[in-house]
Amino acid sequence: MSSLKEFDDRLRENHGDFIAGFDEAGRGPLCGPVVAAGVILPPNFDSSIINDSKKLTDKKRREMFEVIKKEAIAYHISIIDVETIDRINILEASRKGMQEALDDFVNKGVLVNCVVTDYMNLHTSLPLYKMKKGDATSLNVAAASILAKVTRDDILIELDKKYPEYGFKSHKGYGTKEHLEKMREYGIIEGVYRKSFKPVKEIILEKEKITLF
Repeated sequence: MSSLKEFDDRLRENHGDFIAGFDEAGRGPLCGPVVAAGVILPPNFDSSIINDSKKLTDKKRREMFEVIKKEAIAYHISIIDVETIDRINILEASRKGMQEALDDFVNKGVLVNCVVTDYMNLHTSLPLYKMKKGDATSLNVAAASILAKVTRDDILIELDKKYPEYGFKSHKGYGTKEHLEKMREYGIIEGVYRKSFKPVKEIILEKEKITLF
């Protein structure tokens, strides 16, 4: 039995069989949406492969993505766009995505006994566990992490097809040296880049100064 399932099973002993795990992908990048997911796995489900999505290869993540969708009692994926991130900030956008996933379970009448998040507070009357490194602690949170990560990666791959000069497929929107150089060279794409993020702001200001002089 995996240590992640052992953690969830201890919660089941106290609260009941149906644990909803929530996580997000894409808080740190300079562009693209933040994606949140919620997953409720069957009590007898276990996997030694499912873990923090960042520790898995892309191939393994995609394999487990399909397994999780097939085996889960319920799952929900929420995509929060750049405009919302800039309006309410990235923390609140991440929270909004997870809350939408939880609300979807509740609205559909899915039985949930307990909620576990990757250190995020949500509005719920259910027992709530906010775990640091939740995706390396709870199997349900790790599963949510994989759904969120693969979904966001696919969005960036599509962006790469539309704007191949930016290299989105390789850096996934993170502020690498190469990415910042591309941003300076080609500019900030409206609706793609998070203008509330400091490196993006700085490049916008640089461009404005160049235009003025």
